[in-house]
Parts: sequence; structure tokens; C-alpha cells
Amino acid sequence: MGNLFDLLSEDSRFNDALKACMNCGICTAICPAAEFYDYDPRKICDTIQRKDENAIEALLRSDMIWACGQCLSCKTRCPRGNVPGEIILILRKYAQIQGYCGDFVRQQQHQLAETVGKNILEIGYCVHPDRVSPAKHPEQGPIWEWYVQNIEQVAPKLGANYHGEGPGALRKIREENLEEIRKIYECTGGQKLMDKLLNE
Repeated sequence: MGNLFDLLSEDSRFNDALKACMNCGICTAICPAAEFYDYDPRKICDTIQRKDENAIEALLRSDMIWACGQCLSCKTRCPRGNVPGEIILILRKYAQIQGYCGDFVRQQQHQLAETVGKNILEIGYCVHPDRVSPAKHPEQGPIWEWYVQNIEQVAPKLGANYHGEGPGALRKIREENLEEIRKIYECTGGQKLMDKLLNE
């Protein structure tokens, strides 16, 4: 397993995300997730700063790190310039790498890799109307079904460049740009992590 604190601090985002938490609790006070879930960004920052390996492992194994909605209200309010939301992303990454996620989280992450992850690599969009089929997403309702059926006529009226060349929403992403995205995934370790999620 190794030293978990050292592992977390090797992430390029770590030093900017956790400079010197003074445990004031402003991040928790402003956090929407803390109001509704067992989630406390102040405690998370404190746990990391203490470098207590057992507490860090417990944090990586907990559901708490999955409650953050990534609004980054914590970033705008911290008097020391810490970003607890960024620390959460690092913790989530290593929870996945170390295999510490529970079944529910693992299923969610698998589904995200299967949909959003593959969408980005294959078409350059996280979400695209072509990939949100009304049959698989009845919660979108009848207006979505109508939109998908009539997208070629409707999209241009909304200012979209549906499958067109050049700029605009819903435009076709050029293959050389997709290849660049794939290289970024590869060199940052994103592809390796996505493969792990897809094969669990």
C-alpha cells in the first residue's frame, strides 16, 4: 500500500489545493453538501494535514468523499486559498486506484466511464443528444423525444451546428482533435483509470 499521504501529495493538484488549513470551518459552513449529507470538508482537510495513515485510509474507504458536488464554493471562501473540492478529486482518484470504493460507488463510476468517458474519447462531448436516447432515458420526457426526432430541423434554430464543420454547439469534432484528447487521457493516466473502472 505504501504511504497514502505521500501518494496523495504526488498529485500535481495537491500543493495548490491544500496550502495551510487553519480549521476555521468556513468551507463547511458554505458547503451545500454539508447541509444535507455526512460531509465535512474541514474534517477532510484536517485529516489529510495530520498525515494519519489510518485516518486517510478510512477516508478513502468512506462514502463521505463522494458527497461533494464540485460546486467549489469552498474555493471562493477559504481565507487561506485552500480548495477542499480539489482534495476530494484527488481522494476519489486514489480510492479508485487502490480499490477502496464500495460496490455502489464502483457501479456508478463504471457507468460514468461507460457513458461520459467513452463519449469524450469517441465524439468529443460529455453528453450529446445522439447518445441520450429517449428509450434509455424516459425521465427526459416527451419533449426530449420530440427534440431528438426533429433535431436536424430544430438544432439550427437554436444556434447549433449539428454535425456541421466549423464552430458551434453540437458541431462535429475533428479527428485530429479527438486524437489529441486521447493522448491527454493516455499521458495523464486517465485512460488507465478508465480501463480499470470499465473492467471492474
